[in-house]
Amino acid sequence: MIKVVTRHVGQDYLEEAEELRHVRGVKDIYAKRKETIERVFGLSKEVFGFRYTMLIGKRSMEITPALTYAPII
Repeated sequence: MIKVVTRHVGQDYLEEAEELRHVRGVKDIYAKRKETIERVFGLSKEVFGFRYTMLIGKRSMEITPALTYAPII
């Protein structure tokens, strides 16, 4: 009996990123992520109603934020 293990093409990069996340200097930077990047996504979900969607497909979801964040002229 032969056992086949399948790995994603980018699995090596994911493992390296996981290891780097625990290094002392990177760990401090990663902690600030919740104050910067994650905050933007949380705000979008609450204020602009991105928590749920009635749209189907990736293309539809790419257009929605673009229209929401588009400047009003």
